[in-house]
Amino acid sequence: MYNMDWDIRFNTGATTYRLGTLAECEIDSSVDNLADTAIIVLPEAVMNQVISIQDKVTRGSTVSIKLGYDNNLVDEFEGFVEDIITVDSSLKIKCEDALFLYRTSVKDEELKPTSIKNIAQSITEQINPEYTVNCDYDVHYEKFTIHQATGYDVLKKLQEETKANIYFDTQNKVLHIHPPYTEKGGEVTYSMHHNIEQSSLEWKRASDKKIEVTVESTDINGKVKKVIAGTTGGDKITLKVGPMSESDIKKVADAALRKHNFDGYDGTLDGWLLPVCKPTYSAKIIDADYPERVGSYYVVAVKTSFNESGGKRTVTPGIKLN
Repeated sequence: MYNMDWDIRFNTGATTYRLGTLAECEIDSSVDNLADTAIIVLPEAVMNQVISIQDKVTRGSTVSIKLGYDNNLVDEFEGFVEDIITVDSSLKIKCEDALFLYRTSVKDEELKPTSIKNIAQSITEQINPEYTVNCDYDVHYEKFTIHQATGYDVLKKLQEETKANIYFDTQNKVLHIHPPYTEKGGEVTYSMHHNIEQSSLEWKRASDKKIEVTVESTDINGKVKKVIAGTTGGDKITLKVGPMSESDIKKVADAALRKHNFDGYDGTLDGWLLPVCKPTYSAKIIDADYPERVGSYYVVAVKTSFNESGGKRTVTPGIKLN
C-alpha cells in the first residue's frame, strides 16, 4: 500500500511558503501547447477555519510541485502563479510555466534575414536574459516582422507557422524549440495487462488516411511560393507562412505532414504516478493481443491528477518510433 505524498512551495521575494493542505492538483503538459499549466485546489476552510493565502501567495509568485509515494517525490511542475480564485467553496491557484514571463510586450522590429532561433533569442534577451534558447529546428525567414506584440504572440506565431515543438524547461531556464517528434526525454513501459488502468487507444496507419499539405509563402519581392507534401486527393491542409526559401517551406510542409499522418495511436491511456512519464518520453506499449503494435511511441501529452483518491497520469502517445 502506497502513501500519497506531496510538497508544494511558493516563493514571493525572499519568503517561502509551504502548502499545508491540499484537496487536489492537476498538471497539464504537452509538446503541442506553448505552456505547461497546473491547478492547485484547496478547501476554502479547514476545521471551520477559512484558509487565507493571499497574504503569502500572489500573482507572479514562483511555485514548485512535487508528487509521489512514501516520501519518494518527483519534480512535476515549476512555474508562476497566474491567478487565485474562489470556486464552489474552494480556492483554485492557477499556475503557468515560464510562458508567464513572455506575456509582456517586446519591441517592434523587422528581422531580415533571420531564423527561428534568432527570433526566439531576440525576445528572450528582452524579457529574461537568464533564459537560454535550445533550438535545433533550422528554419529561416527572409523577413520576420514584430509589431505591437508580446513574447507570447511571437512564439505562438512561430509554432503555428512552422509546427515546431516549443516548450519551456522552467527549472533550468531553457526555451526549447525542435522539429516534431525529435526531442527525446526518458523511457517508460506500459502493458495493457498490468499497469494501464484504462485505455481509449485506437490504432491508426498513415496509409489508411490520405493527407495533402500545402504550404504557401510570399517572398519579399511579392512572389508566391508553394510546396505540397503528402498524397494528392487526400484531406487538404493549407498553411501560410512568412517569407522563406523553398527548402525551408519544404521543412515546414514535412513537419506538418508528420504531425497529421503517422503510424501510431489516437486516444489516451491512464496509468498511475509510477512509472513517471512526461512529454517527449518514449513509451513502450505492450499488447499481447496485438503483437504487431508492440513498440515505442512518442509521448505527446501527459495530464497528471493528484487527490485523496490517488494519483493518475493520462498519457497521449503519438507516432510509433520503432
